Amino acid sequence: MSGHYDVDAVRREFPAAERITYLDSGFQTPLARPVKAAIDRFLSEGLETAGPKSVWLDRVEQTREKLARFLGVSGDGIAFTKNTSESMNIAANALPLRAGDKVLMIHGDHPNNAYAFLNLRRKGVTVAFVPMTEIVNADSLRPYIDASTRAISISQVTFHAGHRFDIESIGALCAEKGLHFVVDVMQAIGVVPIDAKAMRATFIGSGSHKGLLVPQGLGLLYWDKSRAELEPTYLAAASLAEVPADLIARPDRLDPAPSARRFELGNFNLPAIHALDASLDMIEALGVENIQNHCFDLGDHLIARLDVLGVRLVGPRTRQHRAPHIYVIALPAAEWLGHFEENNVRVSPERDGIRVSFGMFNTIADVDRLIEVIQRRGVKPSSRAA
Repeated sequence: MSGHYDVDAVRREFPAAERITYLDSGFQTPLARPVKAAIDRFLSEGLETAGPKSVWLDRVEQTREKLARFLGVSGDGIAFTKNTSESMNIAANALPLRAGDKVLMIHGDHPNNAYAFLNLRRKGVTVAFVPMTEIVNADSLRPYIDASTRAISISQVTFHAGHRFDIESIGALCAEKGLHFVVDVMQAIGVVPIDAKAMRATFIGSGSHKGLLVPQGLGLLYWDKSRAELEPTYLAAASLAEVPADLIARPDRLDPAPSARRFELGNFNLPAIHALDASLDMIEALGVENIQNHCFDLGDHLIARLDVLGVRLVGPRTRQHRAPHIYVIALPAAEWLGHFEENNVRVSPERDGIRVSFGMFNTIADVDRLIEVIQRRGVKPSSRAA
């Protein structure tokens, strides 16, 4: 049992967690029974009726509204995308950036966030990288803002060591300086509470296959509708304010939809949206804050056990500055990954070691099993804390 919810009951919904010590939700969360059931329902309807398209599209809109409530915004601010990378590219290309303009980013943040803006160098846009430190907040970025700065793009939680940046203070800085703010919440959503309005972001992007429990292939994009001047780079009938009933393109009617639908290109990933509808029900039944606190408890236990072993944790240790669910252990991945695989422990290799990432279903016993596997091989002095 967890002090926050019945983790044993939750764990039973994730069969993979009973077959393997799964500590890799920062890569992909295992499929949960209710999520699979939602996909199966969609597939059965397609198999038996060739697809009740109007019903499926109604469910898309219901899920859009549910996701919007989850983020504290209205449904007309939410677009469905393919993944985080597509969301970041939509955002980067919608911003009114011209030759000579500068975008600030954090060095070592997720590369696919960076590439979306680095690709704008062909237009003369400059990307400047701010050093990554254990604490990143408005004061970290303020000295780098100059007359050419137009935007800041940053992750809420880093994928490689679990830094949790002070997004709200950075959003306030952007509002103060009149900058656009783009936030990647891929590693936070579903585990860390998100208040999209409090971020003051122009765009917020994410995928759904980590904390949102959905198989790969579905992303989301929040757009601040007050930035009505921001238009899509690509256009399709589904993006328009007025979709022609006869589906004949009219060059004089190209106004984009007033909602975030302007950034969609139609033909949704229907199985994944059905899955998202079910996963949001699971997450909301537990409460994101409870999931966060459960993962924090697991992280505290992991840190304490690593300290006893003398093994260093990469990244922040305090709850204020660390993600609740992502921890990198300073064990060389090239030397250790195979050992974990041989002992049926699923983790990820990262640039500074072995990444352990918790999900809502993990337990203290999973942490203890990880530590036991480390002890079984022994720890070399170079891995020990200074």
